[in-house]
Amino acid sequence: MRQIDLGRTGIKVSQLCLGTMTWGTQNSEAEGHAQMDMALEAGVNFWDTAEMYPVNPVSKETAGRTESIIGTWFATRGGRDRVVLASKIAGGGQTAIRDGIVPSASVLRQAVEGSLQRLQTDWIDLYQIHWPARKHYHFRDNWAYDPRPNDRAQTEALMLDVLQEGAKLIAEGKIRALALSNETVWGAAKWLALADQHGLPRMASVQNEYSLLCRQFDTDWSEFSVMEEMPLLAFSPLACGILSGKYQGDVIPQGSRRSLNPLLTGRMTPRTLPAAQAYLDIAARHELNPCQMAIAFTQTRPFATIPIVGATSLAQLAVNIAPITLSDEVLREIAVAHKAHPQPY
Repeated sequence: MRQIDLGRTGIKVSQLCLGTMTWGTQNSEAEGHAQMDMALEAGVNFWDTAEMYPVNPVSKETAGRTESIIGTWFATRGGRDRVVLASKIAGGGQTAIRDGIVPSASVLRQAVEGSLQRLQTDWIDLYQIHWPARKHYHFRDNWAYDPRPNDRAQTEALMLDVLQEGAKLIAEGKIRALALSNETVWGAAKWLALADQHGLPRMASVQNEYSLLCRQFDTDWSEFSVMEEMPLLAFSPLACGILSGKYQGDVIPQGSRRSLNPLLTGRMTPRTLPAAQAYLDIAARHELNPCQMAIAFTQTRPFATIPIVGATSLAQLAVNIAPITLSDEVLREIAVAHKAHPQPY
């Protein structure tokens, strides 16, 4: 597996990242351990988790369980230095995590300490703010996005507070780099400006949704990512399994994510399955696995992209971590399909 630079951090990571959010609900501890074994054997040494995981559903009873499963893998397998580990602090408003309190300096430290304990490690390589502590347009909130309730002075004061505490945690060796997730271009620019102004750590990357069906990143974010060397960690590159084709015909396979979340957090609309079919047809014409095609597409973009690939079975994971190269003809057909189905959800 090819190793690439993680922005300006000096950290090298695999060109694919292992997603873990199903471990502890859809996947058992043993299954999570088996996925980690397979990923590392294939050279996927970059793993992403969060204090909120597992999802489907998120609950107080299960929050942190995914980190604990990773922690028992470290305890039994050893070799923490073989893995570049990313985790996240919940962004506030999620009642399953600290009753929804917004992250501040003290909350950041509390969250890091909790994650370190569950992960059974002394450090986290990349620590991300899971979502902003203000209005944003992610998770289908773009349809009614209104930034006006945001208080700029309060927002900037909170950002500075978090950056200052993050600098202390980096100095203590508890984290190596800070990063963003589900962030906007203005938000990312402000984080960087405050860091430069006060001599604080720079946000290293951003983890936003990106796939053949969700391409909000292609315009302003694309330019920002390139100019500021802030790579995209692309979550849901298979659009929660939609791009695998398993939901075509509007079916809900037993044990699938859709069996737990029928609308897939707003991704299932009248436009979704026709859009997915356009890409499935391209894969079929070129004798490609549709999952591999969708993941490979994210790595053809003009901005640095590391897709986060997850699975609920070893067979799925084996497919998803097998890299392929897309031909120019496939990419041309994908561009045509995108214009025909520009924003299905």
